[in-house]
Amino acid sequence: MERPEYLIQGEEARLFPVLSTTSKEGRTASIVLACLTKIEEFSVELFSSIGKKVGKRSEIGCFTEVVFKCRKDAPQDRPDGLIVVKSGATEWKALVEAKIGGEVLKEEQIEKYRSIAKEHGIDCIITISNQFATSPDQHPLEAVSKSRSKIPVYHWSWMYMLTVAELLISNKNVADADQRVLLYELCRFLTHDSAGVKGFDRMPKEWVDLNKLVSAGGKIPAKSSEADVVVNAWHQETRDLSLILSRQTDTSVGQKLPKNHQNNRLDRHKDELAVLRETNCLSVKLTIPAAASPLHITADLSRKTLEVGMAIRAPDDRKTSKARLNWLLRQVKSEETEDMFVRCKWPGRSETTQFALQEVVEDPSICEIDKGGLQVNGFELILAKGLGAKFTQRLNFINELERLVPWYYAEYGQNLSEWRKPAPRIERVRDEIKEIDLTGMAEDLEP
Repeated sequence: MERPEYLIQGEEARLFPVLSTTSKEGRTASIVLACLTKIEEFSVELFSSIGKKVGKRSEIGCFTEVVFKCRKDAPQDRPDGLIVVKSGATEWKALVEAKIGGEVLKEEQIEKYRSIAKEHGIDCIITISNQFATSPDQHPLEAVSKSRSKIPVYHWSWMYMLTVAELLISNKNVADADQRVLLYELCRFLTHDSAGVKGFDRMPKEWVDLNKLVSAGGKIPAKSSEADVVVNAWHQETRDLSLILSRQTDTSVGQKLPKNHQNNRLDRHKDELAVLRETNCLSVKLTIPAAASPLHITADLSRKTLEVGMAIRAPDDRKTSKARLNWLLRQVKSEETEDMFVRCKWPGRSETTQFALQEVVEDPSICEIDKGGLQVNGFELILAKGLGAKFTQRLNFINELERLVPWYYAEYGQNLSEWRKPAPRIERVRDEIKEIDLTGMAEDLEP
């Protein structure tokens, strides 16, 4: 695609950019943008995440280090890229701002690009960085989301783009052999240290301060700046964790959010901040396609524990609680029972009971003690791991979280099956169809 006439400067994005070795940002952006123009399924998947449909006849052009004619007096306002999608007579355009390594996006810069977009009829801004967002339309910068500008800003983390690429490869969704090789090479490049792509690897310094407060018996204040930062960090980490599980399971793992949180990040932040203040806990639910239930993850600051679990309904077709528990235990394949527990849920106001997994394996009948003939109606199989000092450490907390969650799912979660009510059965085959007295029936219907 030729360079648009409204640009003074802008080179077509190259797979092998001729840039200084110190320009990691420009090099990585050029390679990824070039792949958008070359790999059909990759571009379709990414553009669909921001609501843009790309057809087989669409022409995609990507340019780097762009300078606009009206901005020649402001060379510092130089977006990292421009994407142009031509579909018939229509043209859709997006400015790209990319950050690599520890560099973070800045609100002021994005607002300048919004001004450029407005001047040139550009449809949106796409930011790319190592910062994480729950979804591409939920920007990691709160101020950007709250802006009254009519120019939307979408966000792709580098890890999100890498995950999209790896899922396309692992699920064999790239039809063209040459494009498949190119996508493989892109994954290889993005996973190399030189690309500057990294996951969320540590909690902020406020994590240490907040843990000290809770450990000393203090209550988190209503307007705690430390808690505010920690909740934001938790959201980024849980998004990264969902991407990690996506790559490990070859499926798209997402976060299960209440409806009022799905499109309103501010309400989610406010509500989860309130839960943190009341319970000293951070939590999230991850949905894995075809799994028996969502994966529940809780970090308890009071107890310094990480809890990972799944909840499933008890089978109605077993008459006793012991039989129902045995149904669950038959699904346990792992011999690693340390720190594993079974929670039993009971009808009415009867309190939940909890047992070490090893205890109920040895004697399932203990679940019926003091329950007066009630039948258990649900189970939670959980890993509750006390981390001690590691819990309060910024790096070790993330390392343990990203180790334990996949371990739990691999050892336990993926083997659990949801109970389904058996199909109705015909107890005997009728040899004859009884004759119906139609004459009598007709007489009964007469007025």
